[in-house]
Amino acid sequence: MLLMPVRAQFGRSSFSFLDMGNSARIAAMGSEFLSVRDADITLSLANPSLITPEIHNNLAVNYVNYYNGTNYGFASYSRTFEKVGSFALHAQFGNYGKIYVTDEFGNEFGTATANDVALVLGWGRELDSHFTIGANFKMIYSQIEGYQAFGMGVDVAATYSNSSRLFSVSLLLRNMGGAIKSYSSEGHTHMPFEVAVALSQRIPHTPIRIFLELPNLQKWDLNYEDPYAQADLVTGEVEKRSGAADFFDNFARHLVVGLEIIPYRGFYLRASYNYMRSRDMMTPAKPGLVGFSWGVGFRISKFNFSYSRSRYHKLGSPNYVTVTIDLDAFNKRKKTRATESFRKADGDFGLDAR
Repeated sequence: MLLMPVRAQFGRSSFSFLDMGNSARIAAMGSEFLSVRDADITLSLANPSLITPEIHNNLAVNYVNYYNGTNYGFASYSRTFEKVGSFALHAQFGNYGKIYVTDEFGNEFGTATANDVALVLGWGRELDSHFTIGANFKMIYSQIEGYQAFGMGVDVAATYSNSSRLFSVSLLLRNMGGAIKSYSSEGHTHMPFEVAVALSQRIPHTPIRIFLELPNLQKWDLNYEDPYAQADLVTGEVEKRSGAADFFDNFARHLVVGLEIIPYRGFYLRASYNYMRSRDMMTPAKPGLVGFSWGVGFRISKFNFSYSRSRYHKLGSPNYVTVTIDLDAFNKRKKTRATESFRKADGDFGLDAR
């Protein structure tokens, strides 16, 4: 048997678990954040400008059963104070299961553990009936066996919502910061910084809302060296695409499209397509549905449940489960005020879109 040394791939940044979309609704939309003001606290971790009075006293928990023993998720709670704005506290975690420790020859020397944790304090404020702003402050801890890293970061966002036109748009600058302490002196010190825009438009007089996200606007070329690219049989050189093909491939990598349908009150259907994920993760011989995501949501009594699956690879799809509750629902007088607030924030369909 031929043995040869290998070298691990280098990531783009430290604390990459912050890139993972946690919310089942966001995952069903195939993206990392959404722009829709409809009293959904699970959107506020990714988009702090959605920390608004409509999510006051709301609680959410989320769990993701990822690949190969990896699990991650978050818990969120929000309160609004009249003079200073709305706040949300999030606890985000990632656990990567059992990791086998080996040498370059495959000999095992036991197992190791790896965990990521982030505590996030978010603040949001209404500027007027259309504009909201917000920011998240993050304290991050990461551990891989005996190695540890600490970091701090900030997200800032702004959202414009027009309930009469059933439209909203958000601008997000996320993960501005870096490591206070890296795993080693040679480790990455920057976080997965991103500039993104998200839009949502509900089609009037229909139960349909369209989502569009433009991720990674801070970098145009999101392509990489494709191991399946066709090579010339004589020269061995990889065949290059035309300039137009290269442009449209990169353009599509900055687009994620999604659809949400509410066939009747308290039940939601969601689906999306992420072109970049499809191109990067599929195998040409069997592409399947890689890049597609789907999900459902429903309300039972005072609880809202969401479930989704995202197709990252032909071998399987992670499961996302989210439960949210408005604690004021247990107080009839407060619940009436909350209901009116939801409708004022996003038209008469505010409660239907979660």
